[in-house]
Amino acid sequence: MTVATITLDEIVHRYDTLLLDAYGVLVTSAGALPGAAAFTRRLKAARKPFFILTNDASKLPQTAADRFAGFGLAVDPDDIITSGSLLPAYFDSHNLGGASCVVLGPADSVSYVERAGGRIVGSNESFDVLVVADEAGYPLLETVDAVLSSVCRSLDRGRSVQFVLPNPDLLYPTGDGGVGLAAGSIALMLEAALEARYPHSHHRFARLGKPHGAIFNEALRRSGSRNMVMIGDQLETDIAGAAAFGIDSAWITAPVTTHAPLAGDVRPTFRLLSLD
Repeated sequence: MTVATITLDEIVHRYDTLLLDAYGVLVTSAGALPGAAAFTRRLKAARKPFFILTNDASKLPQTAADRFAGFGLAVDPDDIITSGSLLPAYFDSHNLGGASCVVLGPADSVSYVERAGGRIVGSNESFDVLVVADEAGYPLLETVDAVLSSVCRSLDRGRSVQFVLPNPDLLYPTGDGGVGLAAGSIALMLEAALEARYPHSHHRFARLGKPHGAIFNEALRRSGSRNMVMIGDQLETDIAGAAAFGIDSAWITAPVTTHAPLAGDVRPTFRLLSLD
């Protein structure tokens, strides 16, 4: 099946709100991608609503906006919806205010959980909630071992633990042509370990970021219109998430990262060649 190509002009005129992925659409680890800075300035000048939807739970919106500004992008903190920013609504809906929490991630990840009402404790202590927000900011193996041991002690005593994964990404590009394990892979390791130890129980993480619906629901809440389009470079997260949520998508096909072939059930509404 052929997917029709769409231009930026057509996107801007067709949709009330634009949803943009960050890495691979606007930026890389080295800076802004071609056309990204001019495009964000154009949207601001036209007062066209847009939101950056990112699975990154390691940066607060202000931190992310400062980084984008350093790359020349016209992006305000209110334009950014991170997977970490979904935690307050999740904690509220699951009555987790005041719950003791262990957070795997850097300082901004911890701030997300504190803002959600979580009470931060050490990885060796008993806790109510485990939030795997990022793969950085802690010694990986030592921390995961300590967390797994604490979870097992709690479960052996009949105490329940809730598991939350803001960023379900399994991999991330390292910028040198390689890939690294992301937060979703750490969650999978923990799930597999708990399945091995407790084979008749099902301990699973609640996944919040793309392709899951919570982050698109937040975009809809802020936009007030379902006439949105997701511009993304990843079929498995950006495009599949938009399709599941029932909105259009534009698959940008001049990415930094490598794509799976366009086949199977995950198909974009349009192709977008670049932001230039």
